[in-house]
Amino acid sequence: MQLKPLHWGILLLVLATAVLHLAAAFDRILFPESPDPLFILNGLGYLGLLGAYFLPIPFFQQRHQLVRWALFGYAIITIVAWVVIWVGINVIANGVPFFSHDSVYGVPAKIIELVLLVLLWRDKPSASKTKPRKARKTR
Repeated sequence: MQLKPLHWGILLLVLATAVLHLAAAFDRILFPESPDPLFILNGLGYLGLLGAYFLPIPFFQQRHQLVRWALFGYAIITIVAWVVIWVGINVIANGVPFFSHDSVYGVPAKIIELVLLVLLWRDKPSASKTKPRKARKTR
């Protein structure tokens, strides 16, 4: 796969959100007892999907659109989980200030993930790649 600027954007955004989730997992202010396994898994999930999206592994390249949709869905699930857990439970229900230490990771990660969704949406295959052409009848 030849990387276009769009692909470089996807690559950098996925790396950035993975790093933010892993950094949050090991933040002693957020998780003083031990690293948070959900943030670790989220960061590793992004890295795994990034590998499936770009590495020249035939199994994944043959299913590239499925991997694209999986990464798209993963970002959506991550955003929804943040809205429910952080905004809904912590900010609204428990009265934690929105721009507290948690937002150092959460807000930039969500912005990155929203931009990532746009780039993934734009990385749709062209019509000529998705539908086989019918042979023209010759007389």
